[in-house]
Amino acid sequence: MAPFVNLWEYVVDRWDKLSLQAWLHTSEVVQATLLATVIGVGIGIAVYRSPAGSAVATALASAVLTIPSFALLGLLIPVLGLGVAPSMTVLVLYGLLPIVRNTIVGLSGVNPAVVDAARGIGMSRFSVLTKIELALAWPAILAGMRVATQMLMGIAVVVAYAKGPGLGSEVFSGLTRAGSANATNQALAGTLGVVVLALVLDGIYLLINRYTTPRGIRD
Repeated sequence: MAPFVNLWEYVVDRWDKLSLQAWLHTSEVVQATLLATVIGVGIGIAVYRSPAGSAVATALASAVLTIPSFALLGLLIPVLGLGVAPSMTVLVLYGLLPIVRNTIVGLSGVNPAVVDAARGIGMSRFSVLTKIELALAWPAILAGMRVATQMLMGIAVVVAYAKGPGLGSEVFSGLTRAGSANATNQALAGTLGVVVLALVLDGIYLLINRYTTPRGIRD
């Protein structure tokens, strides 16, 4: 029990600092997810009608995930420097795959008869896309955002190496000070904080899904 007591005391004593880091970590991930969603949905809309285009877009987004995060940071730091810019760039790039893939799957899965019926009553192509196709694809897009967010919560720890905001700085400080007083508590506080935040955000996604998805589609 002693290690847990020490950890609890560490968190209580440094609550102001940890809560700020937690807020910055969450803000960074949410902003990166939203930006990746705008880009990913745009890409999905552009290619979902073309099997070849869909395959290329998915392959390129997948290729990003094959690049180790430290290596990608190493490529970006000389260009963007340290801080928010390289951190956000890495997070957005890593968040694209599930969103692009799910957007393509969601839009491709819309019943053509529904689209034809909408056009038959005089709806424009843009109206059909925004009011029919994207609405029906929304659960798939939201699922992609959910996966991206959970993935980025962990990657955001790594990008702290580039002096990005969040709990990653707590984890790195603890690891680099291994063996010294409170080093383990510091690393554990950052790690457990990320886990808790990930669970909270996942719960928020469940609520968003419940209240933004029509009952007929959700069920």
